[in-house]
Amino acid sequence: MTSMISRVFMNGNSQAVRIPHEFRLDASRVEISRNKEGDLVLRPVATDRGATLLQALQAFDPNFANLLMADREDTLPMQDREPL
Repeated sequence: MTSMISRVFMNGNSQAVRIPHEFRLDASRVEISRNKEGDLVLRPVATDRGATLLQALQAFDPNFANLLMADREDTLPMQDREPL
C-alpha cells in the first residue's frame, strides 16, 4: 500500500485534508471512523443507498407488513397498580 504526506488545513470551522490525486475517491460523501489504533478511515458512501434499501425490503415476505400491524393491534391489558 502506498502512503504519502498531505496538508491539513482549516475550512471554515472544520478541519480538512487535501487528498492527492492518487487517492481520489469516486464519491461525493464518505463515512469517517476511527479504528483501534486511532487511525482515521474513510469509506465512500454509495449514492444509491435508497435503491439498496428498497432492494433489501424486497426480500421480505409479502405478508410481513401485515404481521407487524397485527402485532401492534394486540395490546396488553392494563395492569392494576398501586397509586404513587
